[in-house]
This record gives sequence, C-alpha cells and structure tokens, in this order.
Amino acid sequence: MRFIFEQIRIGGDRNFAYLLGDREAGKGLLVDPAFHPEAAVERAQAQGLRITHILNTHGHHDHANGNAKAKAMTGALVAGGPQHPGPLDLTLRDGDRLSVGEFTMGVFEVPGHTLDHLAFLVEGLNVGITGDHLFVGKVGGTQTEAQARQEWASLRRLLMEWPEHTSIWPGHDYGARPSSTLALERAYNPFLAVPDVEAFLELKAQWSGFKAKHGLK
Repeated sequence: MRFIFEQIRIGGDRNFAYLLGDREAGKGLLVDPAFHPEAAVERAQAQGLRITHILNTHGHHDHANGNAKAKAMTGALVAGGPQHPGPLDLTLRDGDRLSVGEFTMGVFEVPGHTLDHLAFLVEGLNVGITGDHLFVGKVGGTQTEAQARQEWASLRRLLMEWPEHTSIWPGHDYGARPSSTLALERAYNPFLAVPDVEAFLELKAQWSGFKAKHGLK
C-alpha cells in the first residue's frame, strides 16, 4: 500500500475536506467535501484514485452540503452516523471498520457537538479525523449542558482509546495551526487540561473571557 492523505481547504468558514487513498489499489474516499466538492474530486483524479465512499463527520450543512454533487461526480456511497439528518447510502456505527484498498478506518461515535458526530482513525497509521468534535486548541460548540456533558465523555474516550501520537485533523482551520497531535492537545488544549466535567462546563461558559485574556481568536 502507498497511503495518500490530503487536507483540502474547501471553502465555507475555513472548512477542511480530506482525501485518503491507497495508490496501489487506485481507491480512495473523501471526508466532508462541502461547498466545493469538485476541488476534492479533482485532487482524487490527480492522484489516480477512484472514490468509493464519501464520509461525513456529522450532518451539519457546512459539512454535508457537497454530498450530492460529490456522489454525482464519483458514484460513491455517502456514509454518516446514526441520526445523520440527510440521505445516506451507508450508516456507520461505533466500532465499524471501513476498508478502502489496504487501509482501514475505525469508526467512533463521539456525540456532543451533534448526536450523529463521528471521528475516524486510520488503523496502524494513527491518522485521526475529528470534524467539529476536537479542534486545534478548542472543541466543538454545544447548545445545552447535556450536550456539553456528552462532549466531555466523548473527548475523554478518545484520550483513552487513541494512541498518544495520533495526528489530529479537524473540520475547520480554527486553531494556531491546521493540525495537531493528541499528545499536544492533551498538553495544551485548555478543554482537555481541565480535571473534570464541572470544570469543562465552567470553561465553556467563560470561553469568551478566556480567549480575550489569553489572546486567542
């Protein structure tokens, strides 16, 4: 296998899409090819990949609005998590494994930002795609305390189950750099540094002031 991985600036609010593939097998998949899916499909064509799947980390419009066009261009199956609000060809659930060529992605349900949110881990290569669940230096927004508590539990799960040196690839370029590692986020992301869920909730409530105090955007 010759693994291909590209982070693609796809438009919207600093959105990222992702292209993953196996060059020897000539197969690949796209993650969240929103706004300008043709840009992601063009990269796949340039890499000599036939796209077999279009994955959504979650069903928010800014991640799923390119599904139909990307499917029309590639014939690929559109896949997302349970409770995804849009049409899917394939529902992915926690613990599923999706193989494309010789690489396999593990599926993790990480509710919080949305109920249908998924994170993907490329097995053996420790590439983690986290959508709007975990950003560089931040975490996804939540609307209620119940959602925030779900998000906390989902974040702690990734910290326990993903290898420390996993690279982190988020859904938006909201941080100091476009990607990170789990070890760096554990050390420097303020939402992962708090000791318990109550401190997590307090930080969320005070986030605007925290950002201003520390010069964050």
